[in-house]
Amino acid sequence: MDQLLLFSFLSFPDDKTTYIPAIIELIFVVALCGVALMAFKRISKKQEMKTKALEESILRERQQNAQNTNQ
Repeated sequence: MDQLLLFSFLSFPDDKTTYIPAIIELIFVVALCGVALMAFKRISKKQEMKTKALEESILRERQQNAQNTNQ
């Protein structure tokens, strides 16, 4: 009896064409998620390159400072 009350809101239509809008929306949302994922990866890659360039410049600066103090 509890299962009858719990799942009474579920109904499956006889006309399966009512699923078409939901499938189209699902495909659209999945595609949008894929685009967002690619954008995040691209942004992350740009940030990684900027961070590497900054790290290299800081290391070069430290090496130059170390050489200047030794001379």
